[in-house]
Amino acid sequence: MVNSSLSLLSDYPFQRLRDLLDHHDTPADLAPLTMSIGEPQHQPPALLQDAVNAHAHLWNKYPPIAGTPELNQAIVGFLNRRYNLKDDFLNLENVLPVCGTREALFMVGNLMIERAAKGEEKPLVLVPNPFYQVYVGAAVMNEATPVYLPAGPENGFMPDLDAVSDETWAKTTLLFLCSPGNPQGMVADIDYLRHALSLARKHDFTLLMDECYAELYDGEKPRGALEVAQETGSLKNLLVFHSLSKRSSAAGLRSGFVAGDPALIKAFIGLRNYGGASLPLPLQAASTALWNDDDHVVENRRLYKMKIDAAEHHLGNRLGFYRPAGGFFLWLDVRERWANGEDAALEIWQKCAVRILPGEYLAKTDDSGENPGTAYIRVALVHEQDIVDEAFKRIAAIL
Repeated sequence: MVNSSLSLLSDYPFQRLRDLLDHHDTPADLAPLTMSIGEPQHQPPALLQDAVNAHAHLWNKYPPIAGTPELNQAIVGFLNRRYNLKDDFLNLENVLPVCGTREALFMVGNLMIERAAKGEEKPLVLVPNPFYQVYVGAAVMNEATPVYLPAGPENGFMPDLDAVSDETWAKTTLLFLCSPGNPQGMVADIDYLRHALSLARKHDFTLLMDECYAELYDGEKPRGALEVAQETGSLKNLLVFHSLSKRSSAAGLRSGFVAGDPALIKAFIGLRNYGGASLPLPLQAASTALWNDDDHVVENRRLYKMKIDAAEHHLGNRLGFYRPAGGFFLWLDVRERWANGEDAALEIWQKCAVRILPGEYLAKTDDSGENPGTAYIRVALVHEQDIVDEAFKRIAAIL
């Protein structure tokens, strides 16, 4: 007998995409191109492999779940540089390395959600809509009720926090926010972050800031929640999540971290001692080297900007094109040609052999029957420049 909560989870987006496309043919003269998955294709810097090789004698050692002092110091150093934090604001007790942030974003539900007694109202977990599916998994698998906050163009693709009632805030345990956002590429400004953290402290819930795309930006450097916390002199009610998957094109390393409220970090270590996976010591050494180096990230950003340039060149102002402030996704409005994102994805696959993701697969239909992703497709700009150019050349041709 499996956990009945599993039945409350919808199909993962990529299974839905396979169901939509896989039984349709594509033009015989076009090689299929996959632009649906946000898997970085740039090669990570050589220092990753160099560090693994230099520490290969440690594969036979059990790694500490809380991270080595060297790795934790590298994380603190990165955060201090990136967000202009004072040297005495963060310390090693404020950070926790994890095996990729997906694991940590899911496990934070086990850490923070107090299950309701029989007959009582379930706690609430607030997520932006569209959203990263793991946020909902963290809520549902811990018997909390997810509340979907619309994040459409009318709000600058960010949830309108002032539209949430005090009654809802009072029942809230967690608020997930993502900046830069997946899929829309928006960035929360400093006033928005201040407001979110002040609400968390006023109503005593935890603000969870997914900042995994923070190092990939097109123009101005995105601000971070730790900057706001420093203004207040406290990390209370805040956890931020960062990853090397996007920053360093090291998705296979499965390395990230959580930082913030020291009481929550201590409790998280205790939980992960029971159910978390430790990052092997050679991989902790590689992570240390990557967090200590910023030069490779500058080159990574340059390559992603070139891909956005290519998309802009081929699309112009069609499909509601805008340059995402952060991340490597395009969130394109298809209503000038198609009824919805599914129709667009299907025709683009059948005529162009380009695989993209319908926006509604990343969003939840609300009580009024509206899905904020229905009119959109998400395109991942992760491949080499020539592949990105070819993909948008094909799409532009059918427009």
